[in-house]
Amino acid sequence: MKSLEKKIMFRYYISLIFIVFFAFILIGKLLYIQVKEGDYYRNISKNNTIKNFILEPSRGNIYSDENSLLATTTPRYELRCDSKVPAEPIFQDNKVDLSKGLSKILGKKNQYYLNNLNKAREEGNRYLLISRNLSYSQYKQIKELPLFNLSSLKGGLIVESRDVRENPMGKICERTIGYEKKEPSGHYIRVGLEGAFSHFLKGQSGQRLKQKIANGQWKPINDNNEREPTQGYDIYSTINVNIQDITHHALLRQLEKYKANHGCAVVMKTNSGEIKSIVNLSRNKSGKYYEKFNYAVAESQEPGSTFKLMSVIATLENDNGISKKLIDTENGEISF
Repeated sequence: MKSLEKKIMFRYYISLIFIVFFAFILIGKLLYIQVKEGDYYRNISKNNTIKNFILEPSRGNIYSDENSLLATTTPRYELRCDSKVPAEPIFQDNKVDLSKGLSKILGKKNQYYLNNLNKAREEGNRYLLISRNLSYSQYKQIKELPLFNLSSLKGGLIVESRDVRENPMGKICERTIGYEKKEPSGHYIRVGLEGAFSHFLKGQSGQRLKQKIANGQWKPINDNNEREPTQGYDIYSTINVNIQDITHHALLRQLEKYKANHGCAVVMKTNSGEIKSIVNLSRNKSGKYYEKFNYAVAESQEPGSTFKLMSVIATLENDNGISKKLIDTENGEISF
């Protein structure tokens, strides 16, 4: 019995020594990582959970000759809520009034918003979607509601904005105003005034610090941006809104009357060369006309017969004795 007991104790001590030795190795490794490699791993963790997001600047406006807007940038807002931020008494006291206010502004029943808020609170949802694509006036109304009128550190409201480019004239002058579009490959397509003056219109981008939370979502850390985006310069064109509208509909009527494939019209102020309107209309498969190509600039076409008068007038205005020169047409015909 004693020999068996000694064997057991011997094995016990061996195991104990091994465990203690392993523990010292583990502690030593942890201390080494903490002291020698701590900054390295902290940077990796920070880079994976906290990073700056680029904030696109608001593009400058494009104006007509009488300062009417041809293109402008309007902000659109996406509102979310961190349900874990409000203290329990504050949340319970304000959730019903908040739901009623959201219902009045956004249109859905107040019970819908109340259920969403309660569910988010129970599940600890830190990125509950309230609504997308909101106008500035809607955003300001929601910001005044109970709970959301507190700071983000107390009320939990998360505000994210994006800029949307709008053309107040609709489809009229669409091709001349143009656009700038980024393809998935990173290449930019630039058309019209938007493309030609993009360098001046685009402004300087900003930055906002966000932290990664559950489900791969990113939540802004602060109310303020790390760097505010700078708005681009405004562009003042020679386009006249009234003349553009008249020219557009006059050309459209003729194209529809003759079922033409396409047409263009340009109105120029002759004493200065200023373009007052430029219209390019093409017919699609359904027979509707819209602006898809700038024929006035990009298409080559010989002048029609009515334009020959312009050539004669220009020649006479710069008369170098040509009007007094006689040309013998022989039998009424001359080849040249």
